[in-house]
Amino acid sequence: MSKKFECVRVVIRCRPLNDTEKKDGHVCIVNMDTKNGQVTVRNPKVADEVPKQFTFDQIFDTQSLQENVYNQTAHPIVESVLEGYNGTIFAYGQTGTGKTHTMEGKDDPPTLRGIIPRTFDHIFQRIENMAKNKQFLVKVSFLELYNEEIRDLLSKNIKNKLEIRENPDTGIYIKDLSKFMIENPQEMREKLLHGRENRAVGATAMNQDSSRSHSLFQITVETNEIVQGQSHVTVGKLNLVDLAGSERQSKTHATGDRLKEAININQSLTTLGNVISALVDNKSQHIPYRDSKLTRLLQDSLGGNTKTVMIANIGPADYNFDETLSTLRYANRAKQIKNEPKINEDPKDAQIRQFQEEILNYQLKVGEV
Repeated sequence: MSKKFECVRVVIRCRPLNDTEKKDGHVCIVNMDTKNGQVTVRNPKVADEVPKQFTFDQIFDTQSLQENVYNQTAHPIVESVLEGYNGTIFAYGQTGTGKTHTMEGKDDPPTLRGIIPRTFDHIFQRIENMAKNKQFLVKVSFLELYNEEIRDLLSKNIKNKLEIRENPDTGIYIKDLSKFMIENPQEMREKLLHGRENRAVGATAMNQDSSRSHSLFQITVETNEIVQGQSHVTVGKLNLVDLAGSERQSKTHATGDRLKEAININQSLTTLGNVISALVDNKSQHIPYRDSKLTRLLQDSLGGNTKTVMIANIGPADYNFDETLSTLRYANRAKQIKNEPKINEDPKDAQIRQFQEEILNYQLKVGEV
Protein backbone atom coordinates (compact mmCIF):
# COMPACT_ATOMS: atom_id res chain seq x y z
CA MET A 1 0.00 0.00 0.00
CA SER A 2 1.54 3.32 -1.07
CA LYS A 3 2.08 6.06 1.49
CA LYS A 4 -0.06 9.18 1.27
CA PHE A 5 1.89 12.37 1.77
CA GLU A 6 0.58 15.91 1.97
CA CYS A 7 2.49 19.15 2.36
CA VAL A 8 2.20 21.47 5.31
CA ARG A 9 -0.35 24.11 4.33
CA VAL A 10 1.03 27.64 4.77
CA VAL A 11 -1.04 30.82 4.85
CA ILE A 12 -0.01 34.43 5.45
CA ARG A 13 -1.93 37.04 7.40
CA CYS A 14 -1.02 40.73 7.41
CA ARG A 15 -2.36 43.10 10.03
CA PRO A 16 -3.11 46.79 9.29
CA LEU A 17 -0.75 49.63 10.22
CA ASN A 18 -1.43 50.45 13.87
CA ASP A 19 -2.01 53.93 15.30
CA THR A 20 1.55 54.26 16.59
CA GLU A 21 3.00 53.39 13.19
CA LYS A 22 0.73 55.90 11.47
CA LYS A 23 1.59 58.58 14.03
CA ASP A 24 5.30 57.98 13.48
CA GLY A 25 4.91 58.34 9.72
CA HIS A 26 5.58 54.73 8.73
CA VAL A 27 4.22 53.48 5.41
CA CYS A 28 3.02 50.13 4.10
CA ILE A 29 5.56 48.14 2.06
CA VAL A 30 3.49 44.94 1.68
CA ASN A 31 1.03 44.12 -1.10
CA MET A 32 -1.37 41.18 -0.64
CA ASP A 33 -2.83 39.65 -3.80
CA THR A 34 -5.57 37.50 -2.27
CA LYS A 35 -6.78 36.20 -5.63
CA ASN A 36 -3.44 34.66 -6.60
CA GLY A 37 -2.14 33.96 -3.09
CA GLN A 38 0.86 36.24 -3.60
CA VAL A 39 2.67 38.53 -1.15
CA THR A 40 4.99 41.24 -2.45
CA VAL A 41 7.29 43.22 -0.18
CA ARG A 42 9.48 46.12 -1.28
CA ASN A 43 12.69 47.31 0.32
CA PRO A 44 12.12 50.87 1.62
CA LYS A 45 15.89 51.50 1.80
CA VAL A 46 16.60 50.70 -1.87
CA ALA A 47 14.10 52.34 -4.20
CA ASP A 48 15.18 50.57 -7.41
CA GLU A 49 15.41 47.07 -5.89
CA VAL A 50 13.02 44.56 -7.42
CA PRO A 51 10.28 43.74 -4.85
CA LYS A 52 10.38 40.23 -3.37
CA GLN A 53 7.38 38.06 -4.26
CA PHE A 54 6.16 34.85 -2.59
CA THR A 55 3.24 32.53 -3.33
CA PHE A 56 1.37 30.64 -0.61
CA ASP A 57 -1.65 28.36 -0.24
CA GLN A 58 -3.72 31.34 0.88
CA ILE A 59 -3.23 34.88 2.12
CA PHE A 60 -5.36 37.12 4.30
CA ASP A 61 -4.99 40.87 3.91
CA THR A 62 -5.57 43.68 6.42
CA GLN A 63 -9.35 43.46 5.94
CA SER A 64 -9.60 39.73 6.71
CA LEU A 65 -12.27 38.62 9.17
CA GLN A 66 -11.70 36.15 12.00
CA GLU A 67 -14.55 33.95 10.73
CA ASN A 68 -13.05 33.70 7.25
CA VAL A 69 -9.60 32.87 8.61
CA TYR A 70 -11.14 30.07 10.69
CA ASN A 71 -13.30 28.63 7.92
CA GLN A 72 -10.48 28.52 5.39
CA THR A 73 -7.63 27.33 7.62
CA ALA A 74 -8.83 25.61 10.80
CA HIS A 75 -12.22 24.17 9.77
CA PRO A 76 -10.81 21.39 7.52
CA ILE A 77 -8.26 20.41 10.19
CA VAL A 78 -10.93 20.13 12.91
CA GLU A 79 -13.08 17.99 10.60
CA SER A 80 -10.11 15.67 10.09
CA VAL A 81 -9.48 15.42 13.84
CA LEU A 82 -13.08 14.29 14.32
CA GLU A 83 -12.34 11.51 11.81
CA GLY A 84 -9.34 10.35 13.86
CA TYR A 85 -6.42 12.26 12.33
CA ASN A 86 -3.91 14.36 14.25
CA GLY A 87 -4.01 18.05 13.40
CA THR A 88 -1.84 21.05 14.22
CA ILE A 89 -2.49 24.73 13.65
CA PHE A 90 0.28 27.09 14.66
CA ALA A 91 0.89 30.81 14.36
CA TYR A 92 4.37 32.15 13.65
CA GLY A 93 5.72 35.67 13.27
CA GLN A 94 7.46 38.71 14.70
CA THR A 95 6.31 40.15 18.03
CA GLY A 96 3.26 42.37 17.55
CA THR A 97 2.05 40.94 14.22
CA GLY A 98 -1.19 39.49 15.57
CA LYS A 99 -0.47 35.83 16.34
CA THR A 100 -2.49 35.79 19.56
CA HIS A 101 -5.27 37.77 17.84
CA THR A 102 -5.39 35.04 15.19
CA MET A 103 -5.25 32.12 17.62
CA GLU A 104 -7.33 33.48 20.54
CA GLY A 105 -8.79 36.87 19.59
CA LYS A 106 -11.31 38.53 21.90
CA ASP A 107 -14.46 37.04 23.41
CA ASP A 108 -16.49 40.20 22.94
CA PRO A 109 -17.75 40.92 20.38
CA PRO A 110 -18.01 37.28 19.18
CA THR A 111 -16.88 38.31 15.68
CA LEU A 112 -13.38 38.87 17.10
CA ARG A 113 -13.00 35.36 18.51
CA GLY A 114 -9.93 33.57 17.20
CA ILE A 115 -9.25 30.05 16.03
CA ILE A 116 -8.98 28.36 19.44
CA PRO A 117 -12.38 29.39 20.87
CA ARG A 118 -14.08 28.77 17.51
CA THR A 119 -12.89 25.16 17.53
CA PHE A 120 -14.83 24.58 20.77
CA ASP A 121 -18.24 25.27 19.25
CA HIS A 122 -17.29 23.52 16.02
CA ILE A 123 -16.35 20.27 17.78
CA PHE A 124 -19.43 20.04 19.96
CA GLN A 125 -21.83 21.07 17.18
CA ARG A 126 -20.45 18.25 15.05
CA ILE A 127 -20.72 15.79 17.93
CA GLU A 128 -24.39 16.72 18.47
CA ASN A 129 -25.12 16.04 14.81
CA MET A 130 -23.31 12.70 14.66
CA ALA A 131 -25.09 9.39 14.22
CA LYS A 132 -26.44 7.67 17.33
CA ASN A 133 -24.06 4.75 16.89
CA LYS A 134 -21.10 6.98 17.77
CA GLN A 135 -19.94 7.98 21.25
CA PHE A 136 -17.35 10.64 21.98
CA LEU A 137 -14.93 11.52 24.74
CA VAL A 138 -13.31 14.97 24.63
CA LYS A 139 -10.29 15.96 26.73
CA VAL A 140 -8.08 19.03 26.92
CA SER A 141 -4.59 19.90 28.10
CA PHE A 142 -2.85 23.28 28.11
CA LEU A 143 0.88 23.84 28.45
CA GLU A 144 3.46 26.53 27.89
CA LEU A 145 7.14 26.39 27.06
CA TYR A 146 8.82 29.19 28.98
CA ASN A 147 12.61 29.61 29.04
CA GLU A 148 12.94 26.00 27.81
CA GLU A 149 10.81 24.73 30.70
CA ILE A 150 7.47 23.00 30.15
CA ARG A 151 4.68 24.07 32.51
CA ASP A 152 1.18 22.66 32.91
CA LEU A 153 -1.13 25.69 32.75
CA LEU A 154 -4.05 23.70 34.18
CA SER A 155 -2.12 22.23 37.11
CA LYS A 156 -2.58 23.34 40.72
CA ASN A 157 1.15 23.90 40.79
CA ILE A 158 2.21 25.46 37.50
CA LYS A 159 5.80 25.88 38.70
CA ASN A 160 6.39 22.14 38.30
CA LYS A 161 8.66 21.42 35.33
CA LEU A 162 7.44 18.61 33.09
CA GLU A 163 9.51 16.33 30.89
CA ILE A 164 9.07 15.20 27.29
CA ARG A 165 8.85 11.46 26.73
CA GLU A 166 8.51 9.35 23.59
CA ASN A 167 6.46 6.20 23.17
CA PRO A 168 7.43 4.06 20.15
CA ASP A 169 3.73 3.42 19.41
CA THR A 170 2.09 6.78 20.18
CA GLY A 171 4.95 9.25 19.73
CA ILE A 172 5.84 12.31 21.79
CA TYR A 173 3.99 13.02 25.05
CA ILE A 174 4.45 15.08 28.22
CA LYS A 175 4.87 13.06 31.40
CA ASP A 176 2.34 14.00 34.13
CA LEU A 177 0.52 16.58 31.96
CA SER A 178 -3.02 16.94 33.30
CA LYS A 179 -5.98 16.11 31.06
CA PHE A 180 -9.56 17.16 31.75
CA MET A 181 -12.69 15.56 30.39
CA ILE A 182 -14.93 18.16 28.74
CA GLU A 183 -18.67 17.93 28.15
CA ASN A 184 -19.52 21.26 26.48
CA PRO A 185 -17.92 24.33 24.85
CA GLN A 186 -18.29 26.43 28.00
CA GLU A 187 -16.17 24.00 30.04
CA MET A 188 -13.50 24.21 27.35
CA ARG A 189 -13.60 28.01 27.43
CA GLU A 190 -13.16 27.94 31.21
CA LYS A 191 -10.03 25.80 30.86
CA LEU A 192 -8.64 28.16 28.23
CA LEU A 193 -9.27 31.21 30.45
CA HIS A 194 -7.80 29.50 33.50
CA GLY A 195 -4.66 28.56 31.61
CA ARG A 196 -4.44 31.99 30.03
CA GLU A 197 -4.29 33.58 33.47
CA ASN A 198 -1.32 31.38 34.36
CA ARG A 199 0.61 32.09 31.19
CA ALA A 200 3.87 34.05 31.31
CA VAL A 201 3.25 37.48 29.83
CA GLY A 202 5.75 40.33 29.86
CA ALA A 203 5.80 43.74 28.23
CA THR A 204 8.32 44.62 25.53
CA ALA A 205 8.76 47.91 23.74
CA MET A 206 7.08 46.41 20.67
CA ASN A 207 4.01 44.92 22.32
CA GLN A 208 2.70 45.70 25.80
CA ASP A 209 0.89 42.35 26.04
CA SER A 210 3.56 40.27 24.37
CA SER A 211 3.43 36.55 25.10
CA ARG A 212 6.80 35.52 26.49
CA SER A 213 6.19 31.81 26.03
CA HIS A 214 5.05 29.30 23.43
CA SER A 215 1.69 27.76 24.30
CA LEU A 216 -0.01 24.55 23.19
CA PHE A 217 -3.71 23.89 23.80
CA GLN A 218 -4.44 20.26 22.95
CA ILE A 219 -7.88 18.76 22.34
CA THR A 220 -8.20 14.96 22.14
CA VAL A 221 -11.35 13.49 20.59
CA GLU A 222 -11.88 9.76 21.12
CA THR A 223 -14.66 8.22 19.02
CA ASN A 224 -16.28 4.81 19.44
CA GLU A 225 -18.46 3.75 16.52
CA ILE A 226 -20.54 0.57 16.65
CA VAL A 227 -20.50 -1.11 13.22
CA GLN A 228 -22.35 -4.45 12.91
CA GLY A 229 -22.01 -4.98 16.64
CA GLN A 230 -18.26 -4.28 16.65
CA SER A 231 -16.57 -1.31 18.30
CA HIS A 232 -14.38 0.82 16.06
CA VAL A 233 -12.27 3.38 17.97
CA THR A 234 -10.43 6.37 16.50
CA VAL A 235 -8.43 9.03 18.34
CA GLY A 236 -7.81 12.50 16.91
CA LYS A 237 -5.53 15.06 18.56
CA LEU A 238 -5.69 18.76 17.76
CA ASN A 239 -2.69 20.92 18.68
CA LEU A 240 -3.39 24.66 18.76
CA VAL A 241 -0.05 26.44 19.07
CA ASP A 242 0.60 30.14 19.71
CA LEU A 243 4.34 30.68 19.29
CA ALA A 244 6.07 33.53 21.11
CA GLY A 245 7.18 36.30 18.78
CA SER A 246 10.58 36.52 17.17
CA GLU A 247 12.23 39.88 17.84
CA ARG A 248 15.41 41.92 17.76
CA GLN A 249 16.69 43.18 21.10
CA SER A 250 17.71 46.47 19.50
CA LYS A 251 14.01 47.17 18.87
CA THR A 252 12.50 45.77 22.06
CA HIS A 253 15.14 47.24 24.41
CA ALA A 254 14.86 44.04 26.45
CA THR A 255 17.05 43.75 29.56
CA GLY A 256 17.32 41.38 32.52
CA ASP A 257 14.62 38.70 32.56
CA ARG A 258 13.08 40.01 29.33
CA LEU A 259 16.42 39.64 27.58
CA LYS A 260 16.86 36.07 28.87
CA GLU A 261 13.34 35.24 27.66
CA ALA A 262 14.03 36.74 24.24
CA ILE A 263 17.27 34.78 23.84
CA ASN A 264 15.45 31.52 24.64
CA ILE A 265 12.53 32.39 22.36
CA ASN A 266 14.80 33.27 19.43
CA GLN A 267 16.93 30.18 20.01
CA SER A 268 13.93 27.83 19.90
CA LEU A 269 12.55 29.56 16.81
CA THR A 270 15.96 29.30 15.14
CA THR A 271 15.98 25.58 15.90
CA LEU A 272 12.48 25.33 14.42
CA GLY A 273 13.86 26.99 11.29
CA ASN A 274 16.74 24.50 11.21
CA VAL A 275 14.27 21.60 11.44
CA ILE A 276 12.20 23.05 8.59
CA SER A 277 15.33 23.51 6.46
CA ALA A 278 16.52 19.96 7.16
CA LEU A 279 13.13 18.50 6.29
CA VAL A 280 13.09 20.13 2.86
CA ASP A 281 16.76 19.46 2.12
CA ASN A 282 16.92 16.11 0.32
CA LYS A 283 20.61 15.75 1.26
CA SER A 284 20.06 16.16 5.01
CA GLN A 285 20.59 12.96 7.00
CA HIS A 286 19.70 14.43 10.40
CA ILE A 287 16.63 16.37 11.55
CA PRO A 288 17.59 18.35 14.71
CA TYR A 289 14.28 17.83 16.59
CA ARG A 290 16.16 17.26 19.87
CA ASP A 291 17.93 20.63 19.78
CA SER A 292 15.01 22.35 21.53
CA LYS A 293 11.88 21.38 23.43
CA LEU A 294 9.73 23.35 20.98
CA THR A 295 10.84 21.21 18.05
CA ARG A 296 10.34 18.06 20.12
CA LEU A 297 6.77 19.15 20.85
CA LEU A 298 6.18 19.84 17.14
CA GLN A 299 8.07 16.76 15.92
CA ASP A 300 5.00 14.88 14.74
CA SER A 301 3.51 18.04 13.21
CA LEU A 302 6.50 18.61 10.94
CA GLY A 303 7.31 15.56 8.88
CA GLY A 304 5.11 13.17 10.87
CA ASN A 305 1.60 11.77 11.23
CA THR A 306 -0.28 15.07 11.30
CA LYS A 307 -2.26 17.42 9.08
CA THR A 308 -0.59 20.80 9.69
CA VAL A 309 -1.39 24.42 8.92
CA MET A 310 1.10 27.22 9.58
CA ILE A 311 -0.28 30.75 9.81
CA ALA A 312 2.59 33.20 9.33
CA ASN A 313 1.73 36.68 10.59
CA ILE A 314 3.46 39.77 9.24
CA GLY A 315 3.37 43.52 9.80
CA PRO A 316 3.10 45.95 6.86
CA ALA A 317 5.31 48.81 8.10
CA ASP A 318 8.54 49.89 6.41
CA TYR A 319 10.66 49.69 9.59
CA ASN A 320 9.86 45.96 9.86
CA PHE A 321 11.13 45.10 6.37
CA ASP A 322 13.89 42.75 7.55
CA GLU A 323 11.61 40.84 9.95
CA THR A 324 8.77 40.61 7.42
CA LEU A 325 11.09 39.28 4.72
CA SER A 326 12.56 36.78 7.19
CA THR A 327 9.09 35.50 8.13
CA LEU A 328 8.09 35.10 4.47
CA ARG A 329 11.25 33.15 3.68
CA TYR A 330 10.72 30.97 6.76
CA ALA A 331 7.13 30.26 5.71
CA ASN A 332 8.12 29.63 2.10
CA ARG A 333 10.42 26.79 3.24
CA ALA A 334 7.76 25.32 5.52
CA LYS A 335 5.29 24.76 2.67
CA GLN A 336 7.67 22.18 1.19
CA ILE A 337 7.48 19.89 4.26
CA LYS A 338 5.71 16.61 3.59
CA ASN A 339 3.69 14.88 6.32
CA GLU A 340 2.13 11.42 6.30
CA PRO A 341 -1.20 11.76 8.13
CA LYS A 342 -3.17 8.63 8.87
CA ILE A 343 -6.19 7.80 11.03
CA ASN A 344 -5.33 6.56 14.52
CA GLU A 345 -7.41 3.39 14.60
CA ASP A 346 -5.14 0.34 14.91
CA PRO A 347 -7.15 -2.25 16.92
CA LYS A 348 -3.89 -3.91 18.02
CA ASP A 349 -2.72 -0.67 19.63
CA ALA A 350 -2.85 -0.89 23.45
CA GLN A 351 -3.53 2.85 23.60
CA ILE A 352 -6.63 2.45 21.42
CA ARG A 353 -7.91 -0.33 23.70
CA GLN A 354 -7.37 1.94 26.67
CA PHE A 355 -9.40 4.69 25.00
CA GLN A 356 -12.14 2.18 24.26
CA GLU A 357 -12.34 1.30 27.96
CA GLU A 358 -12.39 4.99 28.91
CA ILE A 359 -15.34 5.64 26.61
CA LEU A 360 -17.24 2.64 28.01
CA ASN A 361 -16.56 3.73 31.60
CA TYR A 362 -17.74 7.23 30.77
CA GLN A 363 -20.96 5.89 29.21
CA LEU A 364 -21.61 3.79 32.32
CA LYS A 365 -20.99 6.83 34.51
CA VAL A 366 -23.57 8.98 32.72
CA GLY A 367 -26.04 6.12 32.33
CA GLU A 368 -25.91 5.70 28.55
CA VAL A 369 -25.24 1.98 28.70
